[in-house]
Amino acid sequence: MMRSLWLAAVLACLSVLSVAHAVNLETYKFDDPQKEALFRELIDEIRCPKCQNQTIGDSDAALAKDLRDRTYLMVQQGASKQDVVDYMVARYGDFAYYRPPMKLSTLVLWIGPLLVIVIGAGVIFVRVRARNNAEVEMSEQEQQQLDELRAGKQQDKSS
Repeated sequence: MMRSLWLAAVLACLSVLSVAHAVNLETYKFDDPQKEALFRELIDEIRCPKCQNQTIGDSDAALAKDLRDRTYLMVQQGASKQDVVDYMVARYGDFAYYRPPMKLSTLVLWIGPLLVIVIGAGVIFVRVRARNNAEVEMSEQEQQQLDELRAGKQQDKSS
């Protein structure tokens, strides 16, 4: 019962967010479907500099709205995808684009996740191995009980 209630709450929140996202994008009108597709692609690939974990299409921040407006204006004026990306990167750095170019300054963005996974797997491996190799210390009473059980089992086998 509690699980279904929680699931319903999560779904309600997600539906509100998707409706809010759709309402935000209804303000942008396009005559050309290709320009609209380019605009939607761009707003889903450009990171909001304020929110940092949302695209400018998902963010409700005022800065994200300004960047959506600027993207819309550039697309309407015939700018290419690369032109818009270059504009955003020039102002906000490589972090503004969800697909930063491979260069020395962005190497941590490319290698970081892989490094975290490798280190995490190494830690798990070492901890599991240490746990398996650890000897179990028994109290004298436990050792005596074990010896009695073994002796009783050996008597059963010889009978």
